[in-house]
Amino acid sequence: MAQRGIREYEGKKILFDGLAGHIPSFKGKSEKLALVRPDTDPKKLVKDHPWLLKEKLVAKPDQLFGKRGKHGLLCLNADWKTAWKWISARMNKTVTVGKTTGELNTFMIEPFTPHKEDAEECYVAIRAYRDYDTVYLSNKGGIYVEENWEKVKETRVPILSSIDDVKLNMPDFGKRRAQIEEFVRALYKLYAEGGFTYLEINPFTFSGDDIVPLDLVAKVDDTAAFECAKLWGDLEFPAPFGSTHTKEEDFIRGLDEKTGASLKLTVLNPKGRIWNMVAGGGASVIYADTVCDLGYSKELANYGEYSGDPSTEDTYQYAKTVLDLMTREKDSRGKVLIIGGGIANFTDVAKTFTGIIKALNEYKAKLIANKVKIYVRRGGPNYKEGLENMRRLGDTLGVPIEVYGPETHMTSVVSMALGGKK
Repeated sequence: MAQRGIREYEGKKILFDGLAGHIPSFKGKSEKLALVRPDTDPKKLVKDHPWLLKEKLVAKPDQLFGKRGKHGLLCLNADWKTAWKWISARMNKTVTVGKTTGELNTFMIEPFTPHKEDAEECYVAIRAYRDYDTVYLSNKGGIYVEENWEKVKETRVPILSSIDDVKLNMPDFGKRRAQIEEFVRALYKLYAEGGFTYLEINPFTFSGDDIVPLDLVAKVDDTAAFECAKLWGDLEFPAPFGSTHTKEEDFIRGLDEKTGASLKLTVLNPKGRIWNMVAGGGASVIYADTVCDLGYSKELANYGEYSGDPSTEDTYQYAKTVLDLMTREKDSRGKVLIIGGGIANFTDVAKTFTGIIKALNEYKAKLIANKVKIYVRRGGPNYKEGLENMRRLGDTLGVPIEVYGPETHMTSVVSMALGGKK
């Protein structure tokens, strides 16, 4: 499972449409949300969203960072002309939020809801833990919720339990208690149905008798994409503010989203000399940490993993992507490729190695030109067959391949690959 942050715009669309089946006041609310990117045509935007000319508006960046009010990144109670001018003045501008610097390039517009900040801002969040979800609820929300955390009430919902079977631990909401309880229970059902791992509304407030979510932060489990396709629609997973994805990282993310296995890739240093192709999330950390512990952190090129018994084709595509990145620029010292992993529980080592071997054969000439040395360490189902296939490959590939089984520790293989003793 990978937790992916989503835009507030898309989170609210899912939220409003999902809640509409439980609370009638949410029907149609998703139609009054607009997203603005650098290439957005304002005339077409107004044509598609005529409500922009009729209502007071809120405009704000929608790039997976919070505390926008504290950083002066909210345009409130504005008409269309003012909101568009505000966005245009900030579009493609570099700003620093906390300790992160990035470019503003995506904004959201929605209707403005007048309310009294101190008296009418509440907080709700739901977070996934290993054996339960926790519902957080407070009658003091807004930008100072952290300073008032002692007012937050918590309710645990055990895994596979229904929210209807749990008594909510609620603060004092006065006459709105029943209404808010109905909202929170409906919210949790959407959270569970929609594959969310984190959902925070801070604050939610009131317009007459209706509850209005103002700011939303959401993360989803990307392995739920198939089950939640109808609810999510064409859901985007943007890069965190201040970072961008390479096209290779996006390609692997696309593979990851289409399989029940796990395929991850982050390029740390495209000119790096040391490349890891590691099976298993825990093993990937050990290999990367060992490289750094041995003093080679600046030469570590990538971080990633493949696990969950990926198909031969998916492993081939993953390996081919890593090899393509690795062989683009030469290093006079040569390069190191560590094909590692722990002892698999159910991933078929021979099957995944078949995909890797296919990619290695395709990149034979480039591997030789880059003076690559390959170190292999693996254990698990069919590992002897997989390792033997790797040894045979070493006779024909034209680059050195050293192959080790589970009797050799993972950290020992890294040390050997980087010049330590065998």
